This record gives sequence, C-alpha cells and structure tokens, in this order.
Amino acid sequence: MIRSFKDRINEVEGEEFPSKTYRKMVLQPAYDEAKKYFLHSMIQIHTAHLKMLEEQGIVSQEDAVTIGKAIQTLDVAYYSTDHYNPLFEDLFFRIEHDLIEDAGEIAGNLHIARSRNDMGIAIYRMTLRKKLLELMSEMLALKDALIAFCEEHVDTVMIGYTHTQQAQPTTLAHYLKAVIDQLGRDFKRVQSAFGTVNRSSMGAAALTTTGFAISRERMRDLLAFDDIIENSWDAVAGADYITESASAVQLSALNLGRTVQDFLTWATQEFNVFTLADPYVQISSIMPQKRNPVSIEHMRSLLSAVVGDTNTVLTMVHNTPFGDIVDTEDDMQPFLWKAIDRLIGIYQLFGSVVLTMKVNKKKLLERAESSFANVTELADTLVRSEQITFRQSHLIVSNCVKALVVAGEESLMSLTWKLANDQAQLVLNKDLLITEEDFYKTLRPQHFVAIRTIYGGPSAETMKASLEQSKEFTKEAMHWLNEKERRIIDAEIQLATFKTDWGKT
Repeated sequence: MIRSFKDRINEVEGEEFPSKTYRKMVLQPAYDEAKKYFLHSMIQIHTAHLKMLEEQGIVSQEDAVTIGKAIQTLDVAYYSTDHYNPLFEDLFFRIEHDLIEDAGEIAGNLHIARSRNDMGIAIYRMTLRKKLLELMSEMLALKDALIAFCEEHVDTVMIGYTHTQQAQPTTLAHYLKAVIDQLGRDFKRVQSAFGTVNRSSMGAAALTTTGFAISRERMRDLLAFDDIIENSWDAVAGADYITESASAVQLSALNLGRTVQDFLTWATQEFNVFTLADPYVQISSIMPQKRNPVSIEHMRSLLSAVVGDTNTVLTMVHNTPFGDIVDTEDDMQPFLWKAIDRLIGIYQLFGSVVLTMKVNKKKLLERAESSFANVTELADTLVRSEQITFRQSHLIVSNCVKALVVAGEESLMSLTWKLANDQAQLVLNKDLLITEEDFYKTLRPQHFVAIRTIYGGPSAETMKASLEQSKEFTKEAMHWLNEKERRIIDAEIQLATFKTDWGKT
C-alpha cells in the first residue's frame, strides 16, 4: 500500500530535485520575486566583489577583465522576463552558469571568499533600504501637505474630545499638528531602522568569513553601506534588521489608522466636519443622496492589511534558530515590501484627501458655541478674578451647568452672569467681582483658544510657531534623505564605470 502511494507521488512529483510541488510553491515564486527585486543588486555585488578581489590581488587583472566583460554583457531585460528553469535552483545559479558559459571556467573565481548567504543578506538589505528611503520620502511629503493644511486652519475652532465625549474647544490645526508630530516620530523610527538595515554582510561568507585576504571595508564602500556587520555569524543569522523595519512600519500604520478612524466618523452627516472632494467619494446604486467616503474606508482597511503583513514578518521570525535559515529569507521578505508599498500609497491618498476636502468651519464653530465645552475656561477665569480655589470655582460652574441642563438648555451660551452670581453667593456667600463684559467674553470658544498660548497649545500664534518648527524638521530630514539617496546613486555610477572600463580593456 505504502509503495503504491510512493509510486504515485513519484510519478506526479518526479524523483529529482526539485519536485513539482516544491518548484510551484517555493522556487518559482522566489525566482519571480528575485528577478523583480534582486537583479540590479546582484549584478552590483558581482561587480563590487570582482573589483575588490582584483584590488586585493586575489584575482589577476587579466582574469578580472575577462569576468568583468561577462558581467557587462548580462542582459538584465532578458532575465527580468525569463521564466524559472528547474535546471537552476535560483537566479544566482542561473546567472553564474551564464557567466561561466561566456567567460569560461575562470568566472567561477567570482565566488571566491563569498557565499549565497552573505550575498543574499546584502541583496535583501540593498532592496529594503531603497524601500525605506521611498517610504520616508512619502512621510515627508505628507508632513508638508498637512503643514500647509494646518496653516489654513489655525483659526478653525472645533470641539476636542476625550473618551469620545465633548471636552474643550481647540482648532483643527491643533488636532492635525498632533498628527504631524506623530508622523515625525514615525519618520525617526524608520530612519533608525534604516541605520540597522544599511550595514554590509559581505565578507561573512557562509558563516565564518574566509581565509582569503579580502577587504570587507572596500565592499561596504562600493555598495554604499554605512557600516559593516562585524560578527560574521550575526551577519548571516541576524534578522532584527527586518523585524525592526517591520515594527516601525507597523507602528506607522497603527498611528495613521487612529486618525483615519476619526476622519471616517467626521465624514458622517451628524459630525459634518468636512466635505470630501468628488474624486474620493462613491455614490450608491440605489440611494441618490449618498456620498460614501470610500477613500477613507479603504485607507482604514489597507492600514489594517499593513499591520497584518508586518505581523506576518514578526511571526515568521519568532522562535526560529539563530542561524542562516529560510524563514527569514525569500518566503518572508515580500511581506514587508508589500506592507511598505501599501503604506506609501496610503500616505499619498491621505494627503490628497486632506488637501482637497472642504472644511465646514461655520458648522464646527456653531457646534463649539452650542455646547458646554468651554466651561473649563470659565472655572479658570473665576479662580483669577475671584481669588478663590479651583475646587470652589469648579463647584460654582458645575452647579451652573446642572441648572442649565435642568432648564433644558444645551449650550454654555445660555449661561447668564446672574445665574453664575447666584451660584457664587451659595458657595462663597458673596457676589462675583468679574464684570459682565469679561464674563460673557469668557464663554466664547474663540477666547478659550486664543488665551492658550502656552507651548504646545492651540492659539494661533503658538500654532504658527509650532508649524515653523515642523518645517525645520522636514528640511533637516529631507537633507539627510537626499544624502543617503545620493550616496547610493554615486556608488551605482562608480560600479557602472568599473564594468565599462573592463569592457574597454
């Protein structure tokens, strides 16, 4: 019975590596990802490694020229569209075979003092660093968009909420400045992850370095890495570069998701905070009045997908052996790339939605005026004007609000100086000293916002200064970003020059 099952399996799967199912489930998808993401990095590593071997005298100049010409003639366009060939385990062996076919057996020396292990990790890191730089670029673009939007709304008064209940008057700019600052922290976390990612594994070889007198420092510089992973075991086994990146991306998605949820609530007719531009809403197939905020809905859903993909990365690393192992390689890497690509698109969409929406400023102000959200300032004012404790003032104001509620009133604007004075007499046994003019001024939400000039507060002058600080952060961050991108480009240009020089020799 077992034998018949085995025969049937061999008939379908084959009796040599790779089996049909293994090829379909593992090798084919890995090859497709490699030709999409790894081709250029692999060729750059070939070029850099050959140049280093030549400079170290490990490979002669004549042999370097022969191998270099073969590298130069590799047809990237062909490999990027070619289908997986089961004769070769992966893209590395496919290209190595073609180099030997072109340059002869001497091309086999290109693999002196290296392994697919240190080379593969370097390729993963080179791929991820570019995606992180692209993500950070979009973070800064969104920050710029939100800063510009805030500058238009430093005086857009609205109610702020705590525990989902009306709390105090603030401004739309004050709310979104908190989002901007959070985005700045997200940027710093991704920036820190980039520092972990952009370190060279080359020279670690399979696990223990090599007996050849190579220069790991030269490989670091040629490939535009900022540093070297010192310990060779760590170089091929360490996966925290990708888990740190996944954690930073995940937290960024979680952070923006909270704001997107607010926006979805604010888009309802009941809240009516803003009106989305036509490109970002859908109509109903049956209800003519509907303007469904699907752009915001999709952002919320896709942010959850980002969290899910990054969580897959963290789960795949959990409890894996600390060594070179496939769990941290081809099967896992695409989940992070997909998460980053999604988050980049969400940042672009969110910025577009915000910059094109119409804020219902009048409605927001009316809502703030027709509420009890301003009572904190009345209590603070009475402390100053009456020279009483805050608890005494709190009791007076609280009693006023209770009296208004009993009378069926729903707004602090219904509060009179006389009612407040009556409550003060009950608590303090004396009349209020505050004038009626100052009393009624205190009830206005615009006044509440205007006097909150403390660092971090919502007043217009404070917000403008705060936004200028954010502009400086963005300016410095963009300078750092441009430097990293330029260094990678310069390294790629230098490597291309080496190939050209070999071709001319």
